Amino acid sequence: MFLYNLTLQRATGISYAIHGNFSGTKQQEIVVSRGKILELLRPDPNTGKVHTLLTVEVFGVIRSLMAFRLTGGTKDYIVVGSDSGRIVILEYQPSKNVFEKIHQETFGKSGCRRIVPGQYLAVDPKGRAVMISAIEKQKLVYILNRDAAARLTISSPLEAHKANTLVYHVVGVDVGFENPMFACLEMDYEEADNDPTGEAAANTQQTLTFYELDLGLNHVVRKYSEPLEEHGNFLITVPGGSDGPSGVLICSENYITYKNFGDQPDIRCPIPRRRNDLDDPERGMIFVCSATHKTKSMFFFLAQTEQGDIFKITLETDEDMVTEIRLKYFDTVPVAAAMCVLKTGFLFVASEFGNHYLYQIAHLGDDDEEPEFSSAMPLEEGDTFFFQPRPLKNLVLVDELDSLSPILCCQIADLANEDTPQLYVACGRGPRSSLRVLRHGLEVSEMAVSELPGNPNAVWTVRRHVEDEFDAYIIVSFVNATLVLSIGETVEEVTDSGFLGTTPTLSCSLLGDDALVQVYPDGIRHIRADKRVNEWKTPGKKTIVKCAVNQRQVVIALTGGELVYFEMDPSGQLNEYTERKEMSADVVCMSLANVPPGEQRSRFLAVGLVDNTVRIISLDPSDCLQPLSMQALPAQPESLCIVEMGGTEKQDELGERGSIGFLYLNIGLQNGVLLRTVLDPVTGDLSDTRTRYLGSRPVPKKFVCLSQVLAMSSRSWLSYSYQSRFHLTPLSYETLEFASGFASEQCPEGIVAISTNTLRILALEKLGAVFNQVAFPLQYTPRKFVIHPESNNLIIIETDHNAYTEATKAQRKQQMAEEMVEAAGEDERELAAEMAAAFLNENLPESIFGAPKAGNGQWASVIRVMNPIQGNTLDLVQLEQNEAAFSVAVCRFSNTGDEWYVLVGVAKDLILNPRSVAGGFVYTYKLVNSGEKLEFLHKTPVEEVPAAIAPFQGRVLIGVGKLLRVYDLGKKKLLRKCENKHIANYICGIQTIGHRVIVSDVQESFIWVRYKRNENQLIIFADDTYPRWVTTATLLDYDTVAGADKFGNICVVRLPPNTNDEVDEDPTGNKALWDRGLLNGASQKAEVIMNYHVGETVLSLQKTTLIPGGSESLVYTTLSGGIGILVPFTSHEDHDFFQHVEMHLRSEHPPLCGRDHLSFRSYYFPVKNVIDGDLCEQFNSMEPNKQKNVAEELDRTPPEVSKKLEDIRTRYAF
Repeated sequence: MFLYNLTLQRATGISYAIHGNFSGTKQQEIVVSRGKILELLRPDPNTGKVHTLLTVEVFGVIRSLMAFRLTGGTKDYIVVGSDSGRIVILEYQPSKNVFEKIHQETFGKSGCRRIVPGQYLAVDPKGRAVMISAIEKQKLVYILNRDAAARLTISSPLEAHKANTLVYHVVGVDVGFENPMFACLEMDYEEADNDPTGEAAANTQQTLTFYELDLGLNHVVRKYSEPLEEHGNFLITVPGGSDGPSGVLICSENYITYKNFGDQPDIRCPIPRRRNDLDDPERGMIFVCSATHKTKSMFFFLAQTEQGDIFKITLETDEDMVTEIRLKYFDTVPVAAAMCVLKTGFLFVASEFGNHYLYQIAHLGDDDEEPEFSSAMPLEEGDTFFFQPRPLKNLVLVDELDSLSPILCCQIADLANEDTPQLYVACGRGPRSSLRVLRHGLEVSEMAVSELPGNPNAVWTVRRHVEDEFDAYIIVSFVNATLVLSIGETVEEVTDSGFLGTTPTLSCSLLGDDALVQVYPDGIRHIRADKRVNEWKTPGKKTIVKCAVNQRQVVIALTGGELVYFEMDPSGQLNEYTERKEMSADVVCMSLANVPPGEQRSRFLAVGLVDNTVRIISLDPSDCLQPLSMQALPAQPESLCIVEMGGTEKQDELGERGSIGFLYLNIGLQNGVLLRTVLDPVTGDLSDTRTRYLGSRPVPKKFVCLSQVLAMSSRSWLSYSYQSRFHLTPLSYETLEFASGFASEQCPEGIVAISTNTLRILALEKLGAVFNQVAFPLQYTPRKFVIHPESNNLIIIETDHNAYTEATKAQRKQQMAEEMVEAAGEDERELAAEMAAAFLNENLPESIFGAPKAGNGQWASVIRVMNPIQGNTLDLVQLEQNEAAFSVAVCRFSNTGDEWYVLVGVAKDLILNPRSVAGGFVYTYKLVNSGEKLEFLHKTPVEEVPAAIAPFQGRVLIGVGKLLRVYDLGKKKLLRKCENKHIANYICGIQTIGHRVIVSDVQESFIWVRYKRNENQLIIFADDTYPRWVTTATLLDYDTVAGADKFGNICVVRLPPNTNDEVDEDPTGNKALWDRGLLNGASQKAEVIMNYHVGETVLSLQKTTLIPGGSESLVYTTLSGGIGILVPFTSHEDHDFFQHVEMHLRSEHPPLCGRDHLSFRSYYFPVKNVIDGDLCEQFNSMEPNKQKNVAEELDRTPPEVSKKLEDIRTRYAF
């Protein structure tokens, strides 16, 4: 079995974010890393929408990211620290839209290791040096400069190693143009290591160490080191030189401290706490991330606490000495992994979990009544300041980027009866978690919808002048009339446009620079800019049936298949070509391409005829109206459209720049199929046809705007080129009948479309997104969910550690309110009572302000029954405090007929580290009201955590800790029927098929168990040879199981054909002496069919089909929010072909960050029988000459290779 891996949706969680001017213009961009993906985002400064410019898989773990620019430069470079043992410096090339690797310096082994640098990066703020550091011991400094041709140069590394030292964070200190300086948070563990009593370990202090790079001597000196009182978690550089006092801010538990060398005293300020917080008061508070904003005259920092509150930090200086730190509560946003303040006044928040946000900073919070806290205010040691959190005041949300990270559970099913299955994804963490329903399609936002007086049959938009940015008119054609609407602030009807309103319109367009042309059944109307009108009438009884127009040419087809060609002369007149051409059959559709820039005319006309053919006809003066080529079609064509797509910027021989795309002829057939054919721009030949089935209706007219084609069938599909790959995606919207491109000030890139009797203006914002999603909020982190087969409702268990249940929360609030009143003196009683009442009434939404942290060993859980279509909760069962639900199953018991039961495995008082548990319960509920309500039956106490439940032959299998048991339903509790005690550690999953049970152990991979009914025994008969920390598993067939582990590998394991499951238990133990089997396990071993490292922890696997009529694939979802599939090859030649593509790409197009692709995919186990489609698909983004070389090695042409890549994708997915 050979598999091919494809990513459907790339990971959405962000681990690092940096900002700068990467394209070298004034525009600010953001570079984010998503695990093994680098992505460049650009927020539009006018609309605030975030656009993705480029996404690259780097096939390696990105461990650190930094932006830096040389002194006096205008362009930022990207420094990447990864697991490749190399430092890589990238530059973004906007003309080619690629990241170009400028430098790659090797310094160590690959892999994420303790002493190999790559974990931390720091750059000198003036852009002269960069330090790359490991977690322990090694630090390297590279000097950066520019050569005579202004190219970036990099020096050999200078070492700043110190043995037995752990590093917590590194930053570059801003010292102006003095020698570059780096500050490190370090801890020396040498004494603690050598002291057996453990005294030294208890007294170890963190130190702040400054390293100076001496540019004169060209080496690094450990300049200065001082111990810290509190344990710091990160550093913030303070602007220096002429901009500020230099030095660093140390963020540590409960305090923020300013330090600098010289005679600067330490300035220390406590981190303010929320007033009346339900958190454990003994808990420390830390800052988790920060962003710096610096202008010519001032600077400030925004730092966010682990509750999500952002503080604005400013420093007061006297001469060059800092006298106080000032903190002011700014706003509260979800906890971020990284924040960036852009020069354009935006704050980008890359959330730790859930969606990412872009906020506009509306106020700097200088003149509001929010109290300002200062280090100069007198406080007792151990006291702190208090503030009151509130809804957003200084920030305004302008854009939200959907993120599925983390996906904890996913089921794929067609519960909404839409032909195409939906993905039901439980994702998020704590109060920000949600259940999302993903459907394949582009999200459409409705700008306007208006009723029309009848049912129109077509719509167009035209501009008044070729230079205009926006459209001037919308022309709507009815059966017997034409309506002209003018576009301004609003859209209203006009009558003085020069268009003929008493006739239906076949087409209209801008002609030349500023004239309009309207083609209607009886003739052509040419409207000049000064409203003069020229008309051409059809001869005799003939009428115009079809037409094609562009900026300079008009072609019409009269009844009987006669073609008439007009071309605009330099004076702006339309001239008819002398001859006419008779076609052999009736014309059903026609298309002209746009006039290429700098040319007089488009050379080709495409004509579709009734006899199922498409003909290309030349419009060149030398052979005008001569047929050039023809293609036979499987059905009658319905519409044609020639469009230039996928234009890459290339330089021709004369050095002139121009975008040369391919010309594509899109053909929509009557049977709902869309063909895309390449049209040779010189000879007019048609080649390389690709087909897609779009729907059950004919594919009618398509519109073109820039390089997008919209095809309407029973669903509307958009074909567009995005990041050098073609996408053909349906719109998640009702059926459209006709559409045209639309541009106005409110909506620069939109669509105007008609659907029955309404005119709609739509915008497509999220190009490149594969799924559009609907989210329904949940209360705690969803752990698992099951689908009730009869009602299609979902039963979700949600569990949070370190959380309060609703009841405990209310109780604690009440208790705190009483304490407030008690603590007040006699005369303040009334005021205190009012404050207590206000405290009890205030309710800040936890999805933004976070849930209170209850402390270790505190759990909260609910069981929810939800309708997946409407998203409404039908029933909600709250469990008691410290009961944590871990597993759920819906099943029937053979002794109760066809009633459905829900079993939920619950742990009581579980403490994770050191692990202890007071026991567990299995709650049994009966589903009543046709699957809408849970009726409590009984709870069964068990001695460990029931982490896996599976229905089995009319009974139920439960994994209780490491015991595998069969239970049956009783009146007062579940009755234990049988158990097996020989599983090594902890059962985390159970799959059943026939008499076989496949148990996933938390660290010992899979164990095959046979249930013997007659003896009532569960007997182990086979296991796996590798230890795998299994997270999820699914059965592929009777002998084969696919599983994933927590390190990001997927494997498929199969029992050999000669496996015997008729083994007997051996009660005497005689046999055990000589038939122990391998490695003390079972006597029979499974074989590994495939191994593959995905690079992200996979938490759900399912074998399913994703498109109607497609083949089965193995779909996986990852913790970072990625969705991918593994598909089997159907033929040996396909496998052979893709194996060679992968081999050539490994050598011709190595990964961006210097990691070896083969060794990345073999991180834990050698990759076996899987070909990486993500690497193969990078073929399309290679340079054309490299594409040609690779294709020649494979005896193909580049279009053939990319067609193969596209075919395998569309056969299984999208």
